[in-house]
Amino acid sequence: MMDRRKALMQMGMSMGYVIAAPIFMGIVQSCQGNQKVVCAPEFLSPEQGAVLKNLVDAILPKTDTKSASEVNVHVFLDSFAKEVMEKKQQDQLKATLDQLTAKALKASGKSKASELVTEDLAPVMLAALQGEGKKELPYASKIRDLTIWGYKCTEYVGEEVLAYLPVPGEYVSCGDLNKMTGGKAWSL
Repeated sequence: MMDRRKALMQMGMSMGYVIAAPIFMGIVQSCQGNQKVVCAPEFLSPEQGAVLKNLVDAILPKTDTKSASEVNVHVFLDSFAKEVMEKKQQDQLKATLDQLTAKALKASGKSKASELVTEDLAPVMLAALQGEGKKELPYASKIRDLTIWGYKCTEYVGEEVLAYLPVPGEYVSCGDLNKMTGGKAWSL
């Protein structure tokens, strides 16, 4: 049975995450205006930041939509880790990034984390999410989940990928979703 205080604390943390996401994404969006500006990590080391940038692209690569790093999900995750995560979660994030880096270096034969590219990290991340890797690196799934969550919170996804109406239009109580939005979910 769950302790009442613990349940209330978890509910409060969940609400904090919901409220914090748009704020952090606003900060991240400020980095998009000038593509020549490099957003240096505030929480992670430069090596961990470079690995995270390639890792988010391994999770959400460029297809007919932008990749995760093109919408600055790695910057969001760095800020989120610094401002929202508890110390234990921060340590787990750093340890998981270091372990993924070590595995990718060993598999690729490269000597420095800065030499790793998305193609080096993708198979290592996939292995961490499946089979024995789940037990060895349980925080890898949290990194994947936060990457997807951060991507879905971006202005780009909200306005370009999902159905978006900046000012609500007419009210249609029983309309066909495919006719109204082209089958897309509404952006909030």
